[in-house]
Amino acid sequence: MRTTVSVIKADIGSVAGHVTVPDQLLDYARNKCREAVETGLIKSFYVTHAGDDLELIFSHEKGVDNPEIHGFAWEVFKGATEEVSKKLKLYAAGQDLLKDAFSGNVKGMGPGVAEIEFIERRSDPIGVFMADKTEPGAWNIYLYRIFADPFNTAGLVIDPRMHDGFKFTVLDVVEGVEAVFEIPEELYDLLAIIGTQSRYVIKEVRRKSDDEIAAVASTTRLSLIAGRYVGKDDPVLIVRAQSGFPAMGEILEAFSKPYLVAGWMRGSHYGPLMPVSLKYSKVTRFDGPPRLIGLGFQVSNGLLVGPVDLFDDPAFDPVRDLASRITEYIRLHGPFMPHRLGPEEMEYTTLPQVLEKFRERWVKSD
Repeated sequence: MRTTVSVIKADIGSVAGHVTVPDQLLDYARNKCREAVETGLIKSFYVTHAGDDLELIFSHEKGVDNPEIHGFAWEVFKGATEEVSKKLKLYAAGQDLLKDAFSGNVKGMGPGVAEIEFIERRSDPIGVFMADKTEPGAWNIYLYRIFADPFNTAGLVIDPRMHDGFKFTVLDVVEGVEAVFEIPEELYDLLAIIGTQSRYVIKEVRRKSDDEIAAVASTTRLSLIAGRYVGKDDPVLIVRAQSGFPAMGEILEAFSKPYLVAGWMRGSHYGPLMPVSLKYSKVTRFDGPPRLIGLGFQVSNGLLVGPVDLFDDPAFDPVRDLASRITEYIRLHGPFMPHRLGPEEMEYTTLPQVLEKFRERWVKSD
């Protein structure tokens, strides 16, 4: 059977600043999702949060970019904002809802979206990854390791169904154009592009041998929609596992290094992406460090079975320890680069308002 899994998220309010989503918001969303199951709109769901972002995970049979599914998510976010966030005076109530009226698709309206549609195999495991305090380009290095690095993914070498490699679709978020790179033949070309995470974002990955979808990532850049800093994008990612795709253990191995990502405090700093369990899905030190949660599901006859809290494992303690030590070191730089983002990225923060105060002070130097 053909099944769609949708992950749609938005920052619509949090408690104690940007720290976490309160239970009242989660309960509101769960009640609405139960109603949607009863009416047959969706088949199953899981509601959670990554830091201060409300995360809606649905399974259904309506395909990607479906107006009913997107409209339902929009109404959940709008209703939760009005009925919960504003009444409780939550911080940044409705922050990611950048448009007033729904237009058939939440893409370009603020919420982040990753959706994947496939014909179910005999067994279909997936990983859903959700990050807080970073941008969509943060997934670039992880998707490269999962689908292109044989030192991470042994199946690229020894699994005949993966040996031909994968195709990466990369989106230029500034120009709104995309290109496809075939790996391993165009590996160096791909790396030349995706190393610039602020502009080039891996949109999806497909198996080259049969064009089967393997992974889909959100690509929303809030600052490019709003023209100003309105919070970081906080991307989501869906990855299929096993039986011709990387094993779940190979997928998780990619997250064994806390790479530096852009975002963190005021969306203006680089910091290590720390994989944590749901228990620690909150941001504290300097509004961070940037957090990552991972949930594992089985997709069975259109239903989501699970989840498994993938990073709730002492095997990831060394990763968290290293991320903490990187945090300690990079924070020593304070307002200086390379902790603070470069000038191109800072254009979309509140820094230009500060610089404007003394713009006329500059005079030509001899």
